[in-house]
Amino acid sequence: MKKTLFILLIATMSCQLFSQGENEDPNFKTSDDLVITKTTGTYDALLEHLVLTITVKGQAGKSLPSKNGALDGAPVLGYVFPTNLKSTDVGFSETDGIVALALTSHPDFDDTPLWDENFDRNYANDGIIWHPHWVVLTEDKRVAGGLAVKQFDPEKDDVTLPPTNPGMPMYMDSPGFHVITQGNQIKVVIPKFRVSGKTNFNFDGVAAYMQVNTSKEDLPMLGVYAVYSVASGDLSLPYSVE
Repeated sequence: MKKTLFILLIATMSCQLFSQGENEDPNFKTSDDLVITKTTGTYDALLEHLVLTITVKGQAGKSLPSKNGALDGAPVLGYVFPTNLKSTDVGFSETDGIVALALTSHPDFDDTPLWDENFDRNYANDGIIWHPHWVVLTEDKRVAGGLAVKQFDPEKDDVTLPPTNPGMPMYMDSPGFHVITQGNQIKVVIPKFRVSGKTNFNFDGVAAYMQVNTSKEDLPMLGVYAVYSVASGDLSLPYSVE
């Protein structure tokens, strides 16, 4: 797994030299808000919750994507925790790939229909508010970042998704975990029972740009187009929950 992740990282950094998502904000490349300096994970045995944290050089969550005006081409900014959890640990059917928890912001659409992140009783208008997604990532050389959320054919493939999934033909879930942005840190709080009781796993921290595609058959539905920083430097998942 670690060797595969390292190869993907090298491919990602190389591809960025000549290919980018068309709606990526050029300021993201130089933003301290996306320069990760540290990532940690802790488990509170009393409350039976895990807390994953990314610390950045600037202000966590301050940089936000600009609205595209359509789902096709919609920009997605993310602070991502790749893990060595299994897909079945987070409610998916068994499948290959990297299970990651992505904290995302995207102003063009809302893919958390069960949750009202901005507390206005409208469940369909808060995609720009930082919120979490479980995803399964696989290698995809069609995009500059070398990775994409794994897709499936709902008419042919027998796939299980958690009941909180947003209804897209991808290994994606909208678990509704609480995300906190405060100063130079962004945190996500995960109940123990939502990861099948797993409290001892490895992870990493990544800041990345993704983009939605609904019109081009030769591109993934949600691909990674740029990686701004990696906590470990080599995606080796060296961090563990304390």
